[in-house]
Amino acid sequence: MTTTTSATNNHHLSPAFPGRAPWGTANKLRAWQQAAMDRYIQTQPRDFLAVATPGAGKTTFALTLASWLLHHHVVQQVTVVAPTEHLKKQWAEAAARIGIKLDPEYSAGPLGREYHGIAITYAGVGVRPMLHRNRIEQRKTLVILDEIHHAGDSKSWGEACLEAFEPATRRLALTGTPFRSDTNPIPFVTYEEGNDGIRRSSADYTYGYGNALGDGVVRPVIFLSYSGNMRWRTKAGDEIAARLGEPMTKDAVSQAWRTALDPRGDWMPNVLRAADQRLTEVRKSIPDAGALVIASDQEQARAYAKLIREITGHGATLVLSDDSGASQRIDDFSHSDDRWMVAVRMVSEGVDVPRLAVGVYATTISTPLFFAQAVGRFVRSRRRGETASVFLPTVPMLLGFANEMEVERDHVLDKPKKDGEEDPYAESEKEMDEANKEQDEDTGEQEQFSFEALESEAVFDRVLYDGAEFGMQAHAGSEEEQDYLGIPGLLEPDQVQMLLQKRQARQIAHSRKKPDAEADLLEIPAERRPVVTHKELLELRKQLNTLVGAYVHQSGKPHGVIHTELRRVCGGPPSAEATAGQLSERIKKVREWATRMR
Repeated sequence: MTTTTSATNNHHLSPAFPGRAPWGTANKLRAWQQAAMDRYIQTQPRDFLAVATPGAGKTTFALTLASWLLHHHVVQQVTVVAPTEHLKKQWAEAAARIGIKLDPEYSAGPLGREYHGIAITYAGVGVRPMLHRNRIEQRKTLVILDEIHHAGDSKSWGEACLEAFEPATRRLALTGTPFRSDTNPIPFVTYEEGNDGIRRSSADYTYGYGNALGDGVVRPVIFLSYSGNMRWRTKAGDEIAARLGEPMTKDAVSQAWRTALDPRGDWMPNVLRAADQRLTEVRKSIPDAGALVIASDQEQARAYAKLIREITGHGATLVLSDDSGASQRIDDFSHSDDRWMVAVRMVSEGVDVPRLAVGVYATTISTPLFFAQAVGRFVRSRRRGETASVFLPTVPMLLGFANEMEVERDHVLDKPKKDGEEDPYAESEKEMDEANKEQDEDTGEQEQFSFEALESEAVFDRVLYDGAEFGMQAHAGSEEEQDYLGIPGLLEPDQVQMLLQKRQARQIAHSRKKPDAEADLLEIPAERRPVVTHKELLELRKQLNTLVGAYVHQSGKPHGVIHTELRRVCGGPPSAEATAGQLSERIKKVREWATRMR
């Protein structure tokens, strides 16, 4: 990335002035941070929105800019607004390292003379917006709004931020994840109307995951997906069996997913065992690498921690968001070489534990915003070649998110919705409030989808990497699974791609009983190898479902019956787990059936 060559390039390194701290930055700025600084200094805007992928270094950029503005007397104080209590303390600690003293415990009254500002939460602003407005009206203030999408979590929070910070001299908004897709305008964000008449958020500087990956700022992510047969009992007393990942209703997907995550079944123990094996492999190259399970609630978090002790023989750090010692537990884990941490939602966003390299997504939260935040915990790179591994249940929506890591989305207002159309990225206020709350009280979800998990199994399904899918379905503990768990922890992105292709070729050769198949495939130049992308698989599944839907009207048979018959005739797993070749065979077969009935 090019940067402007001018005297502004070193403004953030200006010497101290009387009565002030030695302004500066703890580290040399990355190219994107310097470019964003240059753009800001050249334009001197009152409002500036920086969108940078998790792990890219938004905090360093923001504090360096704050240092510059303080040194040049543009502002006299700083207010940082963060989503959680832990994050406001993290901001205060980071600011202190470059000479900016923020009070993270401020509640009311005059600010101590030793401080240059405060760090508060969005919830804190919501309680007393006029308190903060009065402070800002008295002195020229820079307001840093960290993960500003939280200002849209509820109407009251957005109104409070608008009321409190409208008089601010400068406002810097930061976000590292896709904006919410509801239509609540976010304060201090500019929306521009396109040719289609739809208003979209407009960022002043954007640094996406793809760019960060190319620059070596973040790690490449290997997603390992697990399917399996699930069995549960509904509130009505009916027993239902289904395979995780196969087409089913929204409620059935939720119940199958929750059955997989039940610690009393076989799915979670097997996935945790596989993740621990992956961690062992990664620690051969990165000795202090750690792993994190993101759980839905406290009860499951405690159960997962118990499973980890049984599997590994070592305890896991347990972080519960209503525990007064939660922040200290995270800090202690961050500075240790312990293997595992289990936490509820609060660790999904902004918490900085750079040594996390393996993750287990063990929550049923299904918004792209939360998913991006969660994966963001594992992508921070400390040295070239580190890789991250995230274990997922085979849920089509999650697989879609995993394959769209590089997609940059703006906040869209006025988005038209066709009758009957279901937006896979739609996030209601209720979902966002649940995903971002700090307390883990009962949400009522159990009553809404009341059921009893009875049985689950784990089947290694596939590996997703850089928009492509690899692997063949195999039981947990199989040789095929071990092949992927043993991928080295230090590899360049292109080496990861090559190694995955080799693994897949070897498995194809083994399954076809043709020892030379791997060699034949690997003789083909990399750019010509037949890798089917996730988007191509989605198109094939969509085409098959459309044809089956048409055949339903011809035959009078239910969708499920037709899909089952296609699997019986053509072979292979459910559509959500089928290969491109298997999907093509089923498309051909259902067309034959439809032709015969005409």
